[in-house]
Amino acid sequence: MTRYVPARHYISFGLVALALAVFSAWLGITLTHGLLIPAVLFFLTAALLLSLAAQPAIKVFDAHMELGQRVIPWNDIHRVDRTGWISPLVVRMTLFDDERITIVYPGEVDCCKHVLRTIRQMSTSALIDGIPYRQYWGEMLGVPDSRQLPAPRQRVLRPEDEEEVERLYFLLKTVGHIDPRNSGEER
Repeated sequence: MTRYVPARHYISFGLVALALAVFSAWLGITLTHGLLIPAVLFFLTAALLLSLAAQPAIKVFDAHMELGQRVIPWNDIHRVDRTGWISPLVVRMTLFDDERITIVYPGEVDCCKHVLRTIRQMSTSALIDGIPYRQYWGEMLGVPDSRQLPAPRQRVLRPEDEEEVERLYFLLKTVGHIDPRNSGEER
């Protein structure tokens, strides 16, 4: 079992934002009411950060994953779609009964990448970002062994230079030698 817990810095950042909200509210009440707007914004930020810190741990087992009290078998996952968010990680999963689950994991960047990779690897019957599992991980079905495939031809010259080289090669082949001074007649 692997357990992924939220990063601790969300708690400290949330508490700092809460302290700034209280300080801004105090300044807004005593000095000017214009400082109440930053107080509200700091309070909303603190609420968001503390709610992220309170997210349940993600537990990964061989047969299933646990999101708090919810158990999701790997075979029930039909689709795994990543959003643009890496930290906090936001992943949308669709189960076989068309139920959609959004996973929010507020961890360190490296842990978020590891959680995403683990979810993708363990969801063997799922589409990963719209691509079938076997194709996503490079297991092409029905493709012959890679040793039998010819190596792709790399372009070294431009097409007009290739034509010039082929013309010179044909000329050399018809004449039989490169230098006219060292011809077979002088030997």
